[in-house]
Amino acid sequence: MEIARKKWSFRANEKLSKDITVTVRGTLSLLQENTNKEDERPILQLSHGDPAAYPLFRTCLKAENAVVHALQSAQFNTYSSFIGILPARRAVAEYLSINLPYKISPDDVYMTLGCSQAMEVIITVLASSGANILLPKPGYPNHEARCSFSQLEVRHYDLIPDKGWDVDLDALERLVDENTVAILIINPGNPCGNVFSFEHLNKIAETARKLGILVISDEVYDTLTFGDNPFVPMATFGSIVPVITLGSISKKWAVPGWRVGWLVTCDPTGTLQKSGITECIKACLNIDCDPVTFVQAALPQILKNTEGEFFLRVVKALKQGSEILYDRIKEIPCITCPIKPQGSVFAMVQLDLSLLEGIDDDVEFCFKLAKEESVIILPGVKVGMKNWVRVCFAVEPSVLEDGLQRIKSFCLRHAKSH
Repeated sequence: MEIARKKWSFRANEKLSKDITVTVRGTLSLLQENTNKEDERPILQLSHGDPAAYPLFRTCLKAENAVVHALQSAQFNTYSSFIGILPARRAVAEYLSINLPYKISPDDVYMTLGCSQAMEVIITVLASSGANILLPKPGYPNHEARCSFSQLEVRHYDLIPDKGWDVDLDALERLVDENTVAILIINPGNPCGNVFSFEHLNKIAETARKLGILVISDEVYDTLTFGDNPFVPMATFGSIVPVITLGSISKKWAVPGWRVGWLVTCDPTGTLQKSGITECIKACLNIDCDPVTFVQAALPQILKNTEGEFFLRVVKALKQGSEILYDRIKEIPCITCPIKPQGSVFAMVQLDLSLLEGIDDDVEFCFKLAKEESVIILPGVKVGMKNWVRVCFAVEPSVLEDGLQRIKSFCLRHAKSH
């Protein structure tokens, strides 16, 4: 007797089946596919912030040795505690407390799979019914994608190019209602290469206190600064407003593949504890994955023993790259960089499409550039700025020079004749 087959009842999650180009990786993957396979020149990636791809930015030997020693000790092949092993949390607390007016406790530190997971955790924690969050424009699209997946409404506040990409605080206040839970800042800035001054961060803290919202500070680029403004951790203002600090060793040590980061509650007044946020962070991590245990075990030695010369070398290379980018862009008539980058590994560059023939927007600019010159940069619309592009300068100087020369050739070839 033949049994009637029931109709299949499973289906894909609609939130995951949307256009993958909402993320940086999805967009860059399509650009990579669009390059001319017959072009014998190497494809130049001036898009993705991964300095580890270049020998110039290889991490220091002491960091590598710390990981090797932890692995070979055979003491860290076990599962980690879901909030991270105590030596790692203690090391991060000591590392972040150096420049603060108060001490962070190891109990304030939660180890994560890089800064991205730290962001996923705090978004999940804050995504109560009807809540909204303030994200910067331009910003990092993966933050927005995670908010969308968690059904946390996003409201964008503007960074002002002519003011060094400072936050438009007056306009920001008009975005806030009783359901606004937090403002996210990225400092040093991705994608703008800006570094907020002490005074501006203080204004952000005072504004957040006035509005009754917490501040989430993505500080993955930490002290990678080379301009007039030194890096100031947002936690400096923890007595004014509760701060969630997100960080990792991915960028500063050029080891994004090691996947170890942290979420830290910087809250000397205890506001987050009273509101139940800290317990929800623990609950979220309890059902999530942990960073590799032996890399966590190596973290105290990495944070404590890395010589200052290593960071000086990295910052010098980044400064050189930012200067090459800023100077060469001046030679290309149709693009401008409003400020010389002050930190991180990116700059935002504005297109003047009125000077180009047959290119309607930044997306078309980037796809044609990939096809004709095998150079990949990120369309600005993907970070919230139509007819801009994001360029990474954390590459070998020769690669950067070559890439910018190809961009110049592309622009001259498509320039309108007068």
